[in-house]
Amino acid sequence: MENKTIARTLRLLSQLMELHNENPFKIKSVANAAFKVDKLPYAIQGKTLEEIGQIDGLGKSISAKVWELLETGTMAELQAILAETPEGIVEMLGIKGIGPKKIVVIWKDLGIENIGELYYACNENRLIEAKGFGLKTQEEIKKIIEFKMAAQGKFLYAHVEALVNKLYADLAVWLNTVSGDPLLGIAGDYRRCVEIIEEIELVIGANSPEEIQEKITAFKSMGFELQADGTYLSHSELGLKIILTVVQKADFYLNWFKLTGNVQHVNEVLTLAGEGPFEDEQAIYTKAGLAFVAPELREGLDEILLAKENKLPLLITDENLKGTLHNHSTWSDGVHTLEEMAVYCKDTLKLEYLGMCDHSKSAFYANGLNEQRIYAQHQEIDALNAKLAPFRIFKGIESDILYDGSLDYSDDILKTFDFVVASVHSILKMNEEKATSRLITAIENPYTTILGHPTGRLLLSRKGYPINYAKVIDACAANNVVIEINANPLRLDLDWRWHRYALEKGVLLSINPDAHRKEGFHDMHYGVLIGRKGGLTAKQCLNAFSLQDISQYFDNKK
Repeated sequence: MENKTIARTLRLLSQLMELHNENPFKIKSVANAAFKVDKLPYAIQGKTLEEIGQIDGLGKSISAKVWELLETGTMAELQAILAETPEGIVEMLGIKGIGPKKIVVIWKDLGIENIGELYYACNENRLIEAKGFGLKTQEEIKKIIEFKMAAQGKFLYAHVEALVNKLYADLAVWLNTVSGDPLLGIAGDYRRCVEIIEEIELVIGANSPEEIQEKITAFKSMGFELQADGTYLSHSELGLKIILTVVQKADFYLNWFKLTGNVQHVNEVLTLAGEGPFEDEQAIYTKAGLAFVAPELREGLDEILLAKENKLPLLITDENLKGTLHNHSTWSDGVHTLEEMAVYCKDTLKLEYLGMCDHSKSAFYANGLNEQRIYAQHQEIDALNAKLAPFRIFKGIESDILYDGSLDYSDDILKTFDFVVASVHSILKMNEEKATSRLITAIENPYTTILGHPTGRLLLSRKGYPINYAKVIDACAANNVVIEINANPLRLDLDWRWHRYALEKGVLLSINPDAHRKEGFHDMHYGVLIGRKGGLTAKQCLNAFSLQDISQYFDNKK
């Protein structure tokens, strides 16, 4: 075992001891020993216990720990303290700029137990007010976590959108230097709006692919290199793989189609349509005897059958949304005041209504509302509704689903809200049976209007608790409960793969940004994209209802 490994193990032990508030003198001794071992000019491996005990800075107690580590590969004291520490907390110790003192605040005060939750908290601005933190520290932590995510070779759709848009625009300009009016398209998972992206695929159709090869070195935005298979490869600064395919212009639409769809979808369509050439993608589907299938739906599910029968859904668009539900203000852990959020929705986004759903009293870490503060908030909403009419603020709450499935307010309080979003925020370690039962109990509460982020997942960082989707959706159908598509790019929960089942059961979906600041409202765009993948139409989306219709819906529910 190398000295550096020994030093890292001792350093981890000292950090964990500090997390658990052990004797400061003992912590300092172990940390000092880690430093000494790391700087030794000779290897410890192979030395006797007595020889290790004579090393400056180790002493009898720590030399025994080092000996145990060399003999067994671990230390009993370390294993014991690891058993008392969530795995995600240990992982946080590897983030530069967060020492044990800050992690104690994150863990004990904010109730955060893994890096995914920490990243989400940064997005919610929850770290700014915490002891020992500030905006600068929060942004540094956020960037480090994003870099760690990128190192996995996987990226959130929202995180690559700006890069892809710029790359497309730059390529379009550059192609003006190429003869014959070449064609350009984005393909692959990105065009299908898949929530996690591993590579970006682009296709160019040119009269002379050889001219592209000659001039590609003049493209300054990104350096492409010709590969053995004839494609061009590049990587973004964060490591996102970008593949450029160049084909004859006459074959552009066929290749764009092939590079876009799921393999099963492509094969089924081309079996019916043949190999072209085609003047556009519409011509491919027409020749196959099918209605045009939007790129988001090309996943090899039932879209071919629907296209044959001309029963494809008219997919929802950003313009269909009339309001926004499930949002937070400074009444709990939001950045902007209730009035600032409302005015932004009314004047900037031109929406008809805002659903305010600050955290409930169980979310103490998010300044959740007790009963007295609910009353005060409702008074402010009444005053703002008089001031901003006909724009309407609905009185909502994000009520925590407790471990037994109950909501964390009495019925007398719950009935004062226009609508209730019920969400799980605590005790996320559950098996499928418990998680499903917990959600169904909450769904059966007559005051539950919307089931919030049903699995609690955080993409690329937290899997979420397992649920029996069919049973949960069936319960929502039976109890007239809407299911949220949480539009935060980290969540996108309900998963699009279950949207169709929900819609077939007659369950409404709601594209909710879970906004904690004004800018967060724009996340509804990502909710729309993922709703489109699931086959969502405006008629089946709650916040595509007009103000009059949603007011009636809430009244009927109550």
